[in-house]
Amino acid sequence: MSQTGGPQDYAIFPVLNAALNGLSGALLLIGHSFIERGKIAAHRACMIAAFCSSTVFLASYLYYHAHVGVIRFHGTGWIRPLYFTILTSHTILAASLLVLVPTTLVLALRSSFLRHKAIARWTYPIWLYVSVTGVMIYFMVYKWFV
Repeated sequence: MSQTGGPQDYAIFPVLNAALNGLSGALLLIGHSFIERGKIAAHRACMIAAFCSSTVFLASYLYYHAHVGVIRFHGTGWIRPLYFTILTSHTILAASLLVLVPTTLVLALRSSFLRHKAIARWTYPIWLYVSVTGVMIYFMVYKWFV
């Protein structure tokens, strides 16, 4: 790290965060396919790994923005309202996951599978949407509209 403490010192974080979001999404898809085929142990491993990667993402994301602050979107024209629509839905749904994911996980770990399945029907698509849109937001802010 340089002595300046500027944004360049934190340049790895956006790509790291996008990779963690992408990994979470991939693990969710794989874990879902396992449970559909009755492979409970593989499903459990994928979902715990998705939880871990999402937790590391959240810590990394908060650390980055605590040090760098708000990052502005530079896109103009039709992409701007689309970006903010995606960002708003992503943010609201991500906040809901702070309750949904741990609740879903705890129900499964306590073998309360009927309740787990009932809440997972909501948690899974929301979590997948948040993972995918997190990667989209990374590309929109850091790659496509800089």
